[in-house]
Amino acid sequence: MNSTDEKIREYITALNDPAIEKRHEAVSALKEIGEPAVLPLIRALAEAVDNDHRWYAAIALSRIGEPAIIPLVMAMEKNPAREFRKYAAAALGEIGEPAVDTLIDGMASDDRELRGFLSQALCRIGKPAVAALTSRLNDPDETLQQCVTLTLWQMGETGIPEMVKKVEDGE
Repeated sequence: MNSTDEKIREYITALNDPAIEKRHEAVSALKEIGEPAVLPLIRALAEAVDNDHRWYAAIALSRIGEPAIIPLVMAMEKNPAREFRKYAAAALGEIGEPAVDTLIDGMASDDRELRGFLSQALCRIGKPAVAALTSRLNDPDETLQQCVTLTLWQMGETGIPEMVKKVEDGE
């Protein structure tokens, strides 16, 4: 095991430290390490025994950003645990716009619960996701089409006007 792996393990352990400043330092350090910390953080998120640890692992993943998107969605596909998916979706929602296309593509899944969590992440992203969602309203995949419509509907004032406009324009 190299020194980076050891550091990652130490910082992930520190996400459980009773001192909040130690947890914040660990999140910052994991963000700086970046992509090499993604899979160990996803594992930590999956193995976490409490919501505090899940929360800090999710925050670290969201701060790492783009390198965490595809591994997080893939892990959500494989891991049906609701708590894991909830925090993974929160991390993806915090990553924001870079995650939008991957989240939308993931909604073509046969896994209804997974689709719901991906939709929640898109709702969390909000306005930056609307154009990409709207562009998929006529997707040939009927499941995806329904998910996109429901996601825009759930966004309320953020998503509905664009959906209505697309219908009115006859698209």
